[in-house]
Amino acid sequence: MQFVEPVPGGTYGKRKTNRILGRIAAILALIIGSMAIFAGGQVLLGKLPDYYVIDWLPVYNFTAGVVSVFLTAILIWKNNKWAMAAAIGTFSIHAAVMLVLQTIYSQTVAPDSIVAMSVRLVVWLIILALMFFQSRENPAV
Repeated sequence: MQFVEPVPGGTYGKRKTNRILGRIAAILALIIGSMAIFAGGQVLLGKLPDYYVIDWLPVYNFTAGVVSVFLTAILIWKNNKWAMAAAIGTFSIHAAVMLVLQTIYSQTVAPDSIVAMSVRLVVWLIILALMFFQSRENPAV
């Protein structure tokens, strides 16, 4: 049997690129979610940082991390039809919390919390971009 090299731009190449982009997006979601679980979990377990912590923020961080790791990242990894909706929802909730922190809590929120939320937003934008390019690579999936 003779091995036939895939044609550049053929179906095989698109599926492989599609899978790689999805896997990278899922791994990023897993990493950023794990970081939120760790950061929120540390505060919830009583290890307080040397700055003021808004009461509900560690609970939000922990919960958002759990959802990111155990729902969104898995949906993205499996290329589930709900993956994009879950990723958009995750990004939107982070953006809404950032808006609340920047407006209502602007005088009390720690700069570290703003940096952490900014990093989350940037990472989720990257995840969404990867998923967008993934969907354009193979629109039939």
